[in-house]
Amino acid sequence: MITEDTNGEGYALITGASAGLGAEFARQLAAMGHHLILVARREDRLQALAAGLTEQHGVTCQIIVADLNDKDAGKHIADTCQSGGWTVNWLVNNAGVAGPDLLQDKDWAAQQTFFQLMMLSVADLCHRFIPGMVDRGYGRVINVASVAARVPRSGGCNYGPAKAYLVALSEELNLTVAAKGVHVSAICPGFTHTDFHETAGLMEMKNNMAKWLWYDADVVVRDAIRGVEAAKPVVVSGRLYRWLDPIFQSVWTRRLLRIKARPE
Repeated sequence: MITEDTNGEGYALITGASAGLGAEFARQLAAMGHHLILVARREDRLQALAAGLTEQHGVTCQIIVADLNDKDAGKHIADTCQSGGWTVNWLVNNAGVAGPDLLQDKDWAAQQTFFQLMMLSVADLCHRFIPGMVDRGYGRVINVASVAARVPRSGGCNYGPAKAYLVALSEELNLTVAAKGVHVSAICPGFTHTDFHETAGLMEMKNNMAKWLWYDADVVVRDAIRGVEAAKPVVVSGRLYRWLDPIFQSVWTRRLLRIKARPE
């Protein structure tokens, strides 16, 4: 269903909205009275979520079925919003995956698809929607990053660096447009209870970890919304991770990591 935005309040556009943090962003923003544009690949889940939020909160929910692995998805999303007359005042770039190992997974096409989803699609949607927010003098953009972006570590060499790009992008965008009424934040959650780890095949790892390391999705989303309203360019979610973040950023921590990485 396509309807005009007649109340002048605009829409909140959420990618990866069918589950996890994306669905929680939809629930909390709907509870605040925002109309929604829900974007994901799974139309059935989007329809179910939209119906529930409309019934519960009386908001209008539009659906765009799109795969952000596709380099043309950003254009499709922007064109659909324009043709529908949907003004986007909130943008939540949430879609993401664990991704391939940069060195071990030999399929370069899979690596490029990961880069498209995790970095290029976010830059694309910021490129398309932030200028309109600047023209209107109001906008809120949340880019879902990760605590993994805050400290280098050995491993797959893809996920952390991709999230670090979102942090750097958000910081520069916020410096550029905050004075014009548009706030841009990177939310950096630690371990969060969603279906992310199940989808990524990481449930064994999750089950073996200490329970106190984990936060619920509603905490992360609440921190993100408060942070972007306050124009904080980087928001670390969860008391534990806020306490750890200065340690992660310490020159001594990074020096120790470099020492550990030296060949014996």
